Amino acid sequence: MNMLRVSLAFSVMGMTAVAASNSTVTFNKDVLPILQKSCQRCHRSGEMAPMSFLTYRETRPWAKAMKEAVLTKKMPPWFAEQGHFANDPTLSQDQVDTLVSWANNGALEGDAKDRPAPVTFQDGWNMNADMIVEMPREFHIPATGTINYQNIRVKVNFPEDKWVVAAEMRPGNPKVLHHGRVIVLPPGSSWMSNVVPGEPYGEGSEGMGGTKEGTDLLGKYNPGLGAQSFDIGGSAKFIPKGSDLVFNLHYTSVGSAQTDRSKVGLVFAKRPPQMRYWMSPGTPHAYNLVIPAGDNNAEVVSEVTVGVDGAKLIYIQPHMHLRGKDYELRVTYPTGESETVFKGIWDFNWQVGYQLAKPLPVPKGTKILAIAHYDNSVNNKFNPDPSKTIWWGDQNWDEMQAGFLGLMFDAKTDANQVFIPSGPSVLPRGTTAGPTLAAAQATGKK
Repeated sequence: MNMLRVSLAFSVMGMTAVAASNSTVTFNKDVLPILQKSCQRCHRSGEMAPMSFLTYRETRPWAKAMKEAVLTKKMPPWFAEQGHFANDPTLSQDQVDTLVSWANNGALEGDAKDRPAPVTFQDGWNMNADMIVEMPREFHIPATGTINYQNIRVKVNFPEDKWVVAAEMRPGNPKVLHHGRVIVLPPGSSWMSNVVPGEPYGEGSEGMGGTKEGTDLLGKYNPGLGAQSFDIGGSAKFIPKGSDLVFNLHYTSVGSAQTDRSKVGLVFAKRPPQMRYWMSPGTPHAYNLVIPAGDNNAEVVSEVTVGVDGAKLIYIQPHMHLRGKDYELRVTYPTGESETVFKGIWDFNWQVGYQLAKPLPVPKGTKILAIAHYDNSVNNKFNPDPSKTIWWGDQNWDEMQAGFLGLMFDAKTDANQVFIPSGPSVLPRGTTAGPTLAAAQATGKK
């Protein structure tokens, strides 16, 4: 009987070994489809990732590093801890197991016939643009020193109303462009009305607040953001006839003189939509923030109230700087019911945007509250100076608490009325800390 058991055991082991050999993980059959879906947008020549994963030859040296990155969830970058999002790139456990098995078993290439067709990228773009608008000349970034926000009006003079279903802003030099925005400047707007097109004008971020007589955020660049789609249930962004574009640019010096000439690509709708996609200009925001020196968990809150009927929240992108730790977005409906629609950690190097899995109705009177925490202590290795009390400012060594929120609403709605600063965002700046959630709640009771 014992001999029979041993014989059966060896038989099972043999069958397992045969099954394993028949299911050997290879690059062409198993790994490349995962990379195409989840990695190649950034991991290719000319993009922000330091290595390309387009081919076996390019990917093979990074097999062990890839294994470590997916096991620790460092890649793909995703920081939401609460909420449901359509653009969640998180790998399934089966995908993680595949990449780990490939790295552990020789990182084999496999049969060429198993290789899927390559993903095509249009001249480096993540979309096929109908129109590309570029800064008319290079901007020169000094080797050192503080560089204020730069605004460059680019003369486009759109000959007719245009609706945009997708946009992608691409930096000419990602080493120095920390983030950028392309803003629709409609005819008749007083903002940037007296400037020379093509010339840079310094302006702080507070000057960008509000919708400024019909301006709208058309495209954005942040590390890892990529192209943005506005076709949610048939919606699109609006560019009025006669509009120009303003490139709003946040540069940082890197120790050597640099230049940048950024551009934006646009995809137009085939016909005018019923619904407009609108991006808030960094609201809610806390221009009145104060972060105490040495505080390892300073709280700052901000709020807006929805001022129109029929709006739906569809996109959330937090924005902070080097002391940021986490960000939460709560909505409180006119009925008094409340829910958290996003909560996640903050990573300055990966300023990810989150598209809600389903558009969320936010009726008129809904309050949208942002709660952020900051580490201004010596324990934060990225902290420029833990001995300083910090206020709102444009540079990385200052701080921000802002949210770029995407909404859709009837195309006839006045965008100037969509968000009204409220609660903690209209409090005067304190001298020691905040505004905090406790202060916001106290304000709400008055």
